[in-house]
Amino acid sequence: MSVLRCLDRPVTPELLVSPSSQDGDLGSECPEDRGNWTGRLDFLLSCIGYCVGLGNVWRFPYRAYTNGGGAFLVPYFIMLAICGIPIFFMELSLGQFSSLGPLAVWKISPLFKGVGMGTILIVSLVAIYYNMIIAYVLFYLFASLTSDLPWQHCGNWWNTDLCLDHHVIKAGNTTFPVNITNTVSPSEEYWSRYVLHIQGSSGIGDPGRIRWNLCLCLLLSWTIVYLCILKGVKSSGKVVYFTATFPYLILVMLLIRGVTLEGAWKGIRFYLTPQFDHLLSSKVWIEAALQIFYSLGVGFGGLLTFASYNTFHQNIYRDTFIVTLGNAITSILAGFAIFSVLGYMSQELGVPVNQVAKAGPGLAFVVYPQAMTMLPLSPFWSFLFFFMLLTLGLDSQFAFMETIVTAVTDEFPYYLRPKKASFSAVICIALFLMGLILTTEGGMYWLVLLDDYSAGFGLMVVVITTCLVVTRVYGMKRFCRDIHMMLGFKPGPYFRACWMVLSPATMMALLVYNIIKYQPSEYGSYRFPAWAEVLGILMGVLSCLMIPMGMVVAVLGEEGTLWERVQQASRPAMDWGPSLEENRTGMYVASLAGSQSPKPLMVHMRKYGGITSYENTAIEVDREIEEEEESMM
Repeated sequence: MSVLRCLDRPVTPELLVSPSSQDGDLGSECPEDRGNWTGRLDFLLSCIGYCVGLGNVWRFPYRAYTNGGGAFLVPYFIMLAICGIPIFFMELSLGQFSSLGPLAVWKISPLFKGVGMGTILIVSLVAIYYNMIIAYVLFYLFASLTSDLPWQHCGNWWNTDLCLDHHVIKAGNTTFPVNITNTVSPSEEYWSRYVLHIQGSSGIGDPGRIRWNLCLCLLLSWTIVYLCILKGVKSSGKVVYFTATFPYLILVMLLIRGVTLEGAWKGIRFYLTPQFDHLLSSKVWIEAALQIFYSLGVGFGGLLTFASYNTFHQNIYRDTFIVTLGNAITSILAGFAIFSVLGYMSQELGVPVNQVAKAGPGLAFVVYPQAMTMLPLSPFWSFLFFFMLLTLGLDSQFAFMETIVTAVTDEFPYYLRPKKASFSAVICIALFLMGLILTTEGGMYWLVLLDDYSAGFGLMVVVITTCLVVTRVYGMKRFCRDIHMMLGFKPGPYFRACWMVLSPATMMALLVYNIIKYQPSEYGSYRFPAWAEVLGILMGVLSCLMIPMGMVVAVLGEEGTLWERVQQASRPAMDWGPSLEENRTGMYVASLAGSQSPKPLMVHMRKYGGITSYENTAIEVDREIEEEEESMM
């Protein structure tokens, strides 16, 4: 790399160089540029695409109608205000201020770098099975390219005697409700017996053969993901212009079609009829918090990663409210689109809505495909539905992969940033190979295990720890100064109260609730064996164990007594702060070469043992320090 190019980089005085950056000959060269979004809209659409995912379609509507219908919106928006918005803003602030990924950002307090390691482990496990869901969507997308949907009728080789075709019932002019208790719909048998071929496996310990059609779909989904993240945010930032906006067009089309169907209002009424007595149950409030927690994607590192590619003064305060409220509105609209069709389906079958409503993959791959067969031009509507799911899923998968790649390349910038495309390919291939077990006849059992445990209590521990470290160890005052320096204003009492008390308390309640209400995994009538449960619990525990493991490594890297080592490791690293020299204002003015105002630096190093605070100008920081010293005397 040319010397002239290196001259444009921020210069860090020897006083501020961390020990890790002095290893080897790394100081002789400058690292490759991280890159940035090519436009502000790239970041906003990426965040929207990341948050608005499959859960908005197949989880929120079901949780709403089982937890009080329209009354569920009350705890939902309260939990959004207490837990969702503040943590969302905190993650964006950390990423944008430091321009670092989920691992390197822990320069803020190296003692807790294990939190970043736990995040990467969680995201890697989620990325494995999430792309398998995208592979299922691709399978159905291709299956929709026919004149008659393959799950429309019974009589295929994969159907059993229990298969009941609603078209036959309707053609027979049946005037009484049909008992469907002991029957199976064609779409359900198509999903379980043809797509999954689950009858070839006796359980999670007997995966059976690889389903090569699913394997090819998984390969295609990983290929699509790789091509879209090939050049990092410069390529994925352009893809989201389509993948983040087109689902809304399809959702509106499905909504309009749904509400015009006969019986649609029956489903919508079932979805939204408020049952305010449910608000007296703690379960409803916990369910609302869980929905907020997972739908916004906090703790997965995606938000922090996306924000790290922003310009330093990007208005993430405004973006926080746009994305979080937009995500909530999308979930509600998706509920209308889903339940209007389920109401029509209920009327067609002559059964209550609650007998056709399901959550999770059962909605996407059984119930809704069956509903599509009842509509004119069913292949067209089926294709639109699965294309919407594809674009929703890809956005989230982009974020997962960008999180992993960014985290590791930020740790080894001199080696990996110039080879980011090759490194991304290695990660995609490795995760594809690990996901091959999901393409077997018993792959669904493994997918359920990963879904239940990979991002369960481990993710909550990661988010709680992050919140406590930022507010207690790093310091609320310092963090607010960082945001002031970046955005031009300090967070108000609302954010400070949530960060200090309300958000961590809510998440701890969630964690305790999940532990107390723990139930073993199951898939339909299948109960997982004890060894599978232990394996799942270990997946969750391992991400938590990364935190104490990281502490041990950090403490061993310091000198002095044990307590002195802990204190030194908990302070921000000497090179913590904005990445570009022009953004190192306020406290960091004193750390630049040629500074005529060393007082802030010296005072803070003597007082805190490191560079720990930033403000808009060095003069303002001087004044703050003098006021603090006067108040202490």
